[in-house]
Order: sequence, then C-alpha cells, then structure tokens
Amino acid sequence: MSQPVRADTRRSTRLRLAALSVGQVVSWGILYYAMIVAAPEVARETGWPLVAITASFSAGLIVSALAGVVTGRLLDERGPRLVMTVGSAVGASGLIVVALAPNLVVFVAGWIVCGFAQSAVLYQAAFTVITRRYGDARQTPLTILTLAGGLASTVFAPIVAALLSTLDWRSTFLVLAALLAVVTIPLHWATLERSWPSVIEHHPHPPHTVSSVIRTRRFWMLEITMIALTVALFSATLAAVPLFMEKGLTFEFAALALGLIGAGQVVGRVLFLVLPHGTRPWTPVAVVCALAALTLGLLAVVPGPPWLLVLIGIAAGAVRGAHTLVQASAVADRWGTRNYGSINGAFAAPITIAAALTPAIGPAVALGLGSYAAMAAVMAVLALAAAVSARAT
Repeated sequence: MSQPVRADTRRSTRLRLAALSVGQVVSWGILYYAMIVAAPEVARETGWPLVAITASFSAGLIVSALAGVVTGRLLDERGPRLVMTVGSAVGASGLIVVALAPNLVVFVAGWIVCGFAQSAVLYQAAFTVITRRYGDARQTPLTILTLAGGLASTVFAPIVAALLSTLDWRSTFLVLAALLAVVTIPLHWATLERSWPSVIEHHPHPPHTVSSVIRTRRFWMLEITMIALTVALFSATLAAVPLFMEKGLTFEFAALALGLIGAGQVVGRVLFLVLPHGTRPWTPVAVVCALAALTLGLLAVVPGPPWLLVLIGIAAGAVRGAHTLVQASAVADRWGTRNYGSINGAFAAPITIAAALTPAIGPAVALGLGSYAAMAAVMAVLALAAAVSARAT
C-alpha cells in the first residue's frame, strides 16, 4: 500500500480539507439538491411535465456516471486543480443554460452539461483527491468530507425554497449559477493540488491499472455486490413516504420521517469509523450489506408504532451513510492509491447509473408486488444476497 507524500504543514492540510468540504456542500447543494426542491415549481411555471423535468435531471446524472471514467483518468494524470476548477465553471454554465432554456430540449441539454460538471466536482472527484492526498490515512478525512456533503440538503433546501418564494425559478437558477462560480471556482483553484507528488510503492508488484483490474473476478464481484446494495438501499429509503403512509402514518409525518432518514446518514458516516478496517477488505462491505438487509427487512415487516418505524428508518439511513464511505474506500482497499481516479471512475459509473434509476425502481417493484412493504422485503433479500457475494470481493 502506498503512503502519502506531503509537503504542506499540518495546518495547511486541515485548511485544504475544510476548503474541499465547503466545495462539496456548495456543489451538492446547487448541482443536485436544488433541482429536487425546484422541480415542482419549474413544472408549474413552464407547463412541462414533472416526469420530463425529473428525467432531464436523471439524464444528467447518467452522463455524470459515464463521464466519470474519463474524469478519473484526468484527475490521476493532471491533478485536481484544473479538472475541478473547470468542472465548477462548466457547472455554472450548464445552470445558465437550464435557467434560460426556452423549451424542454434545451433544458435537457443544460442538465447534460451539468452532468459533465458533476463528474468533476462531486464525490467521486473529491474521493480521488482525499485518497491521493492522504493515502492510508484517508478514513477520517473521507468521513469529514462526506459529513460535510451530507449537510448540503440541510443548507440548500431552505435557501432554494427562499429564493423560489421571492424569484421565479429561472432567476433562482441564475443566482445559484453565480453562487457556484463565485464560491467554488476560486476555492478549487487556490486549494487543490496542481499535480500529484510521486507515490512510493512499498511492494515489488507493478501498480494496478484499469485494464488489469477490470479483467479480474474480484472487480466484477465487487461491482455486482455494490450495485445490489445501492439498488436495495436507495429504492427502499427513497420510497419511504409511500411506505410509511401504507403503514398508517400521515403524509406530514412520513415526510418528516424521510428527512430523519437523511439525518441518519450523518450518523452512519461517523459510525463508519468503527467498522472493522485494516483486516480483510470484504469485511466492511459484508457488514454494511448485512445491516442493510436487517433494517430493510424490519421496514417491511414492522407495522408500527410510528416512533418505531421512524427509528428503523433512521437506522436504514445510517446504513446508507456508511455505504457511501464503503464505496469510496473499496478501490483503494483492494488495489492501492496509484491510479485510484481511473479505476474508481470505471468502478463507480455503473453504481451511479443504478442509483439514478432507483427513484423509479422502488415504485415499479411496489406496483408489481402490490405493496411497498413487499418491495422493502425484496430489497432486504437483495441486500442479503449482496452480503453473501461480498465474501468474494
């Protein structure tokens, strides 16, 4: 395993981690959560179908997943400063296209541009920075980074709602585009590495590459396991409102419970630090899969009372929070930090696409089975299967 080469002082490194974390809050808040909040208002003001608007956003996420393969390679080869700074500029430009779109076609094009930006500024890019910067000491910085990212919805949902209450949606997105540019462009340029220092390998084997890794059974078992876990966790938790209403909760209480599931992710990211590390790399994956199977199974079979359902939902949210960090660590735990960006880009792309489809998967399975409880049970079985396959990763 490689060791990080650091020329900065400890204080400088802390400041750079803080800057990267602030960049994640702003980037996630504007390039991801803003559209989730604003979509109904966009539909109301334009007359465009809400399904088409959300599909446009999902198209951007899929583009982000595909572009992440190339972005990861660029991060490895050129360092993060230029890549993430350009990503911020592209994101602001895409939001301007979205805001000024005269029709749905241009609106979709704007989100596709934003998808390229997302691949360069959101978690996958930031995970590469953390992994290359800290090497074996990456666990705590990764946790801090994702804790900050988890605050994005808390910070920006009310900001976007306030803007929409005083401005139309187009003006709101122009303001958000300006904010993204003003905050993240200078932040990325001033605090990110221009290039990576030489990495010293402490074993005689040649470094892993994308082509060598993707030919292994281990890579594909890990890919299948993480896709199954992602589909199970996201499909069930994103459908928490109809699931809880089916069990007798009011819409308002179910919506509150959904928000608490999001808060649970923060708890899970802290608890990730106590998961077994430094042993067999499949162990944290298997533990998270098993916990996902347990919490989703409880969501399926427990009828109430409401407070117990909320607690189970928070536990499922905590597992989802730990899932983010398990995915972030999976590549480096198995194949080292050299070429992490390239390998992780290829690894994360199918998982990101699967995650983009989960808002539709959960309701579709529930419709086919006749209830959201049955859907949650199926997702629990899928997570359990992932726990079994994790042994092969």
